[in-house]
Amino acid sequence: MVERVLVVDDDTTVRDVVRRYLEHAGYEVELAGDGEQALRLMATHEPDIVVLDLMLPGIDGLEVCRRIRDRGSTPVVMLTALGEEEDRIAGLQIGADDYVTKPFSPRELALRVSSVLRRAGKAYEPRVVRDGNLVLDVAAHTATLDGRPLQLTTREFDLLAFFIGNAGKAFGRAELLERVWGWQFGDQSTVTVHVRRLREKIEEDPAKPKRLSTVWGVGYRYDQCSTD
Repeated sequence: MVERVLVVDDDTTVRDVVRRYLEHAGYEVELAGDGEQALRLMATHEPDIVVLDLMLPGIDGLEVCRRIRDRGSTPVVMLTALGEEEDRIAGLQIGADDYVTKPFSPRELALRVSSVLRRAGKAYEPRVVRDGNLVLDVAAHTATLDGRPLQLTTREFDLLAFFIGNAGKAFGRAELLERVWGWQFGDQSTVTVHVRRLREKIEEDPAKPKRLSTVWGVGYRYDQCSTD
């Protein structure tokens, strides 16, 4: 089945260039010029991934990303202008899976889309991992805490699965970028944002984490909790 990409950008030139590169890469592409049109298209035909510009007329990209995340776990790759670090971090906090900074290489964007889709749909071994009241069904790509479903993005799930699978080991942000994101380089604050969001979802007190600890001078370590 051909994977569908929804490209949301108010610049017609950017939309056309991105469309041509993605279609050349084998994707089916749908275009939207603003946030309202994007949400209407998503309501009628859910895409496999959304390429989303943050600077949109009307409903801006951050609000569109927030509504996409409220709907489910459709992956989102953000397009941000150079220097908009606060917006980029805000998008990652809302649940975007990746970002590309403008001006960007359309070829790099196509590779980022491919990488996010691969992680979103990759085959996991059919197994369930339990850590006290936290249950991760790797096959079904779901997680629960105290029996309640956790709303995790694709990237958050991948990061949590990696941490649990390597419990007790400390990893630096650069290593996590490479092993979870598949990036040889990138903004390491991306890891910081995702760890903070995971703590908010799996820790009783995110300010005093028991599972996802900071190892000063190194990075982060996942510690299994005893069964409650």
